[in-house]
Amino acid sequence: MTRTHPEKQHTLTGDFRFHNNFHSQLLARDRDVIVYLPPRYKKTRLKRYPVLYLNDGQNLFDGATSFIPGNEWRVDETAERLIKSRAIEPLIVVGIYNTGVDRVDEYTPTPDPRKGMGGKADLYARMILEELKPFIDANYRTLSGPKDTGIGGSSLGGLVSLYIALNNPEVFGRVAALSPSVWWDNRIIVRQVNSLEVKPQLRIWLDIGTAEGEAVKALPLLRDALVEKGWKLGEDLSYYEAPDAVHDERAWAKRVEPVLRFLFPRTKKKKRGWLRSFR
Repeated sequence: MTRTHPEKQHTLTGDFRFHNNFHSQLLARDRDVIVYLPPRYKKTRLKRYPVLYLNDGQNLFDGATSFIPGNEWRVDETAERLIKSRAIEPLIVVGIYNTGVDRVDEYTPTPDPRKGMGGKADLYARMILEELKPFIDANYRTLSGPKDTGIGGSSLGGLVSLYIALNNPEVFGRVAALSPSVWWDNRIIVRQVNSLEVKPQLRIWLDIGTAEGEAVKALPLLRDALVEKGWKLGEDLSYYEAPDAVHDERAWAKRVEPVLRFLFPRTKKKKRGWLRSFR
């Protein structure tokens, strides 16, 4: 399923594992899964790591597999730099490839009458929750609780990430929605937030490019709905409008660093008492 472009060189940086044709009993098509491991993963045999699941996996790391050849998010280069500089917690990133023809259906919670398609996000969520996440937790040294597990994506991938996290806060405690398709089905995601009875414990990143047309007007409605439900800007909600940014991988690549800094900030470890006594 992995599509490469012979004229483009691979641009992977760091330590990767590949799970081609990951099979699901729930969805019609298998998909590739790519796993980025943080520096020193092999050497720190007892250490466990937080995990970020990202949609549209072919666009995250490698210019040879991205939808637009050479145009990728550079998640690997950015994560490597931030981890090595101790700006963020070392983490595992799981890229979930989309299957092309099924992408719109799997990434949307409801059918959109204007599009005549969509509405299989619940099945897609079950694939992640019941099949993929257990596989990752069994094969990698993960921290599996919600405060250490995030999900994210852009466009429809951002929409489905919000939908899944809002419905499963006991699994996902962090979510990144870059240029999310808030417009889908008459802003279904805003209505979902408005219907919340209890605010889930989610740390949410929201952004949009100011050159993304009508989408720029829709995202503030989602931000305001979240604030109304108890999220606090600058604390567990970050909202950013990227000046002159359009709706593509190059624009999202420029926002990977602030996303990772917000969702997985480096936490200071308490020093043991016997060490403090010698200072």
